[in-house]
Amino acid sequence: MSHPDGALTVFPVRGIGEIHPGDPLVEVLAAVLLPGAGEEESHHHLRDGDVLVVTQKVVSKAEGQIVALDPADPDAKAALVESESVRIVRRRGDLIISETRHGFICANAGIDLSNVDDGTAALLPVDSDRSARGLREAFEHRYHRRVGVIISDTFGRPWRRGVTDVAIGVAGIAGVVDLRGTADATGRVLEATEVCVADEIASAAELVMGKATGFPAAVVRGVPDGWLRPSSVKDEIIRPPEEDLFR
Repeated sequence: MSHPDGALTVFPVRGIGEIHPGDPLVEVLAAVLLPGAGEEESHHHLRDGDVLVVTQKVVSKAEGQIVALDPADPDAKAALVESESVRIVRRRGDLIISETRHGFICANAGIDLSNVDDGTAALLPVDSDRSARGLREAFEHRYHRRVGVIISDTFGRPWRRGVTDVAIGVAGIAGVVDLRGTADATGRVLEATEVCVADEIASAAELVMGKATGFPAAVVRGVPDGWLRPSSVKDEIIRPPEEDLFR
């Protein structure tokens, strides 16, 4: 539920522990996000209207998207990147910018060697929108919590230094909020403003999750009620080729 003063609250989900292939991720999350028998509900328990942000890494681990890879073998890494790509956009040394089958343009097809066992790599979920829907539906039907779910991952951005987290899968939370036709603070009608609120929420959540703190999930509380609706990254956020000026 949105805060009446427009404020947002963001807090990390603690106590998840290491996730392994085949682990029931929703049950792991529910164990730390919902009150146990005889326990009173607290501020850090999941509430209706919250948005749960979960990193791609733990989703990929739970779904078994872990493969063997020798990090000292650049040819093996390049071959794996190419197998996970539908198009190579640019190469520079060992770095490959490619398009994944999801439609993401990212470094090395989103393949990640951090926070995984030596000699392995984490691939992106096969369908990250579907992963988000599965978590959202489980929380609603099993645990009676109506929440939005975002699967987040870290992306670089063309022409800007640094990385930020973005949404690669969403369910029950808007991907893009279209403000065209509404008035700004001066009363002027907006003609081109579409806000990718899912990316903004993912980035806010990353501030409390961090890269080395061991918090692979966060809860964002207070988003406007109107943002809590069916959505998907594929349908709302990925720009279709006919609108892409850079292909």
